[in-house]
Amino acid sequence: MKTKVDRRTVDLSGFPDLVVVYLGMRVNVFGGVKTLLGFGPKIAKSVEAQPEGLLLHENLVFSLFPPHVGMRQYWRDFASLESWVRSEPHRTWWKQFLQNSGGIGFWHEAYFMRGGMEAVYDDMTKDTGFLCFAPAQAARGKMYSARGRAQVSEEETTSAPVSEEDFYS
Repeated sequence: MKTKVDRRTVDLSGFPDLVVVYLGMRVNVFGGVKTLLGFGPKIAKSVEAQPEGLLLHENLVFSLFPPHVGMRQYWRDFASLESWVRSEPHRTWWKQFLQNSGGIGFWHEAYFMRGGMEAVYDDMTKDTGFLCFAPAQAARGKMYSARGRAQVSEEETTSAPVSEEDFYS
């Protein structure tokens, strides 16, 4: 039976500062499975708290072997996203991960309605996303933070969970 396709689109004019973020966690060593599974309930709880500016959160599976899972999030604007990632509980998670990845790699890619994209890849043993075709470079200087990579000009309201100086010392 032939049916007509229900083709729709959306009006995003009410979201001029929309930011879409894809995040992924990939198991690098067997012990990373425990780390990965430990994040699930923490992430679910943080989403249930409905952070200011988070419009939608969706879970994704990139591969089963090796385990590589993630999420797609839609944020009202960069300020909301940055405020959340620099506050608890995310601030503590990020500090802990940057001290010890627990056998997993982490990455994110952000896409901005007003133009521009940025990404970071930490302990990724296999290239993914932009890293598969764009030249890699060290996350230093303006490339250290999402704010710098995205060339956000508004003034910072909170400090990064881990400063570049502390991370590289």
